Amino acid sequence: MHSFAGVPLLPFGGDVKIQLRQLAASVLFDVPDTMHEEIITLIDTVATVPAAQVSDLAAAFGEWCWLVYTTHGDVVEVLDVGCAR
Repeated sequence: MHSFAGVPLLPFGGDVKIQLRQLAASVLFDVPDTMHEEIITLIDTVATVPAAQVSDLAAAFGEWCWLVYTTHGDVVEVLDVGCAR
């Protein structure tokens, strides 16, 4: 069983839960609204598209933003997020 540190588990996309590491949460709440929306869209995609749910380290990219994540069963653990502008 994994020990998750960071923001509490958030229900998302049905049975999938999202775990934001503290670094990712800090960045997420510190970016402009348009970037915030893009990151949330990436998280939604990762949580709802089965092919995106991999147990290895993975990344998802939007137009300006990205996130690094891994999955553990029904938990998507977001390790880092960032934006290019």
